[in-house]
Amino acid sequence: MDFYVKEGGVRTKLPYDQLDISGNEEFGFRPFQLMVASVAGCSASVFQKILTKKRINIDDLTISAEVKRDPIQANRISSISLTFMVKGHHLDRDILEKSLEIARKNCSMIRTIENCVDITEKLEIIPLSK
Repeated sequence: MDFYVKEGGVRTKLPYDQLDISGNEEFGFRPFQLMVASVAGCSASVFQKILTKKRINIDDLTISAEVKRDPIQANRISSISLTFMVKGHHLDRDILEKSLEIARKNCSMIRTIENCVDITEKLEIIPLSK
């Protein structure tokens, strides 16, 4: 990846599109937003793949991320709490929780930062009636 300094931040061109990064939201995505998006996106993708392999059908998956930062230590990310909201019919909590544990073990972004950022996951099941 190549990065180019521009007014107010940095830009990179990726196969999908260009990405602007800046400490100022007026000029691009803030670095901490990209870090959290990487963790949530990776975890959700792996979780979805596991559910598909197990032939568990869901109607919707939404992930909410709560971030805590430490202003004393350069505003570093100290914790990320992910809440997975799964909608579907006849979902088994035990199977979903086990699948989420497997996803955590196989998410490269979580594995990269898990020793320096506290990452927690919660599961909310939203049952749909037929």
